[in-house]
Amino acid sequence: MKAIILAGGKGERLSPFTNNCPKGMLKIEGKPILEYQLQWLVKYGVTQVIFACGYLNEVIKDYFGNGERFSVEIEYSVESEPLGRGGAVKKAWDKILSDEAIIVTNGDIYTEMNLQNAIIAHKNNKPAIATICLFPYKSPYGIVRMDANGFVDGFDEKRTLPYWVNGGIYIFEHEVKKYLPDRGDHETTTFPQLAKEKLMFGYKSMDYWRGIDTVKDLNEFTCYTKILSIR
Repeated sequence: MKAIILAGGKGERLSPFTNNCPKGMLKIEGKPILEYQLQWLVKYGVTQVIFACGYLNEVIKDYFGNGERFSVEIEYSVESEPLGRGGAVKKAWDKILSDEAIIVTNGDIYTEMNLQNAIIAHKNNKPAIATICLFPYKSPYGIVRMDANGFVDGFDEKRTLPYWVNGGIYIFEHEVKKYLPDRGDHETTTFPQLAKEKLMFGYKSMDYWRGIDTVKDLNEFTCYTKILSIR
């Protein structure tokens, strides 16, 4: 399979760490965030990856090169000016010559989701031409429980709520490309249209996932990788 990784963001919420480094190249336990994601994709049989990049793209190129040492073929789709995430996917897609389904991911996430299961679900839920991977929404705050009389009777720390969030992992058939904007965000243009036409399936996963958008996320992910290293 082939994949596009969106790695062009400036990561302004992680400033000053991203002043001279793309967000995806911030290192956790000696490895860039993008390397964790690349290893995950290769584990599930991805053989070609296109990095859709712009901001400080040379840093990404210098580290990953042609992908040989990561057992994957790597190419780069570089924006001379910001195209938005939807435009970036469309531009990068031009480098993939086959008509088979592709994986698209945000470059600022980490997951242990079983990608093979998601692909099977995508294939089994036609006429969907796009599948969006969803994960449980965990409240960033503690939840206060109250009885019928208004008295506090307990607390739930960062409780999982009955909602699902977009994990930034997608499976797209070739037909999705025509829905993508030349410039703009696919989440506000492409996805509403696909949903309206009943062409998008939501795959729910309970596997580990987290977005890395803030310094707090970075610190928590660092702690998680340290736990993994001693298992």
